[in-house]
Amino acid sequence: MYRILVIDDEESIRELLSDFLPEKGTDVVTASSGERGLSLLKEEKFDLFLLDLMMPGISGLDVLREAAAENIEVPSIVITAHATVQTAVEAMKLGAFDYITKPFNLEELYLSIKRAIDHSRLQEENARLKKELKKRRNSVSKLREENKVLKTELQKGVSQNKRALDKIVGKSKTIQDVITFIEKIADTDSTVLVTGESGTGKELVAKTIHFNSSRSNKPYVPLNCAAIPRDILESELFGHEKGAFTGAINTRIGRFELANHGTIFLDEIGELAPALQVKLLRILQEREFERVGGIKTLKVDVRVIAATNRDLEKAVSEGMFREDLYYRLNVIPLQLPPLRKMKGDVPLLVEHFLTHMSKRKGKTRPHISAEVMKSLSSYMWPGNVRELENIIERMLILKEGEDVTVDDLPDRIRDQHLPQGGSLKGQSLSADGVNLNMMLDEIENKMIIQALELSKGVKSKAANLLGLNRTTLIEKMKKKAIEYGMSQK
Repeated sequence: MYRILVIDDEESIRELLSDFLPEKGTDVVTASSGERGLSLLKEEKFDLFLLDLMMPGISGLDVLREAAAENIEVPSIVITAHATVQTAVEAMKLGAFDYITKPFNLEELYLSIKRAIDHSRLQEENARLKKELKKRRNSVSKLREENKVLKTELQKGVSQNKRALDKIVGKSKTIQDVITFIEKIADTDSTVLVTGESGTGKELVAKTIHFNSSRSNKPYVPLNCAAIPRDILESELFGHEKGAFTGAINTRIGRFELANHGTIFLDEIGELAPALQVKLLRILQEREFERVGGIKTLKVDVRVIAATNRDLEKAVSEGMFREDLYYRLNVIPLQLPPLRKMKGDVPLLVEHFLTHMSKRKGKTRPHISAEVMKSLSSYMWPGNVRELENIIERMLILKEGEDVTVDDLPDRIRDQHLPQGGSLKGQSLSADGVNLNMMLDEIENKMIIQALELSKGVKSKAANLLGLNRTTLIEKMKKKAIEYGMSQK
């Protein structure tokens, strides 16, 4: 049903149209003046308005002007008994669809009304389609931009993957075999167990595996199981519900949920308590768990990479680690070699750390003499790559001159001419004399390292081999900055 406003000061015209138009299924509203007609146009919705040109007060042309100024987009037809070419042209310029003279034929008027409304609706539909087309073009443009961003991110991801592999420095066959192995296993979902002494780069390997897998654009979530107090480790891993325990004022998402569709790295997995070993076994088997204090079972798709410097097979035989969990974790075993077995890679690592640390700290990269490099290459490195990295950083900060000299080396590395095996047997005092304190200190270092190696890092056994108390050994290790974390026993 059309809704039409008739604006005419002649009552007879208003009554005529009020009787005729409803017969055509049209709703009619009338106004006896231009002022009243404008007010209705502003307040109500109409499909069309008819208006007389010559009215007291505001004329029909004035109504058209005001309607245009107010952006009232309603089609109009002018009806007048005082037709002139000038008024007709002006009315059409102001937006009138048709110009009809009085007296008029009602049927012809109605046909003009239909044409005007149909034309108006076609214009509205055209405008809507143009708007929709523009919206779709904008959507396409937005998709293209998003596609560009995604391509850029993908390129960054590829670059990041490459950088992750590049961070594993070394040309020895041992380390190249590790890199080849990582490339082979990275793009699978199999669980990986990374083993090796403290400082061999287990977390770097875990990151490299993740960033070279199909999950590289998903979360990588690390957690050191030995660094979190046991009473809150379960919540850290699996999350908790509000009110699950004292202090649980909000629901918290655990690391497994955070890592969904990505990778979780569980370092020091050998320190996991038996109760948590059971929960971890379930999540590896079923890919499901409940938050602490929760009853809802949650599903996750997570790749697990675990690491330890402990002998887990021995821990299993001693009843300290679940056998079924060990086999679930040990699907793909990756043993990282200690640095002392890759002595040829020490110069490469030294150059790598020097370059990156100098850049990061805004310092000029210093030169390292052949004598310094020889001392670094011949050292046993009980703390492995981490110890080497720390020493390079220390030398870069504390060096006296522009370049690194032997004097900038720590005492335990400086003297590389002590008797083989740390023994004074067969040695005599030369005319040049010796630095007795340095010699004895180096012998002590070597004996401690040998004891740790023989005991596979078990400090209590190493202390027995040296005839020391365990606490005394630990104090000496701290003082000498010897890191050998095979076990905390």
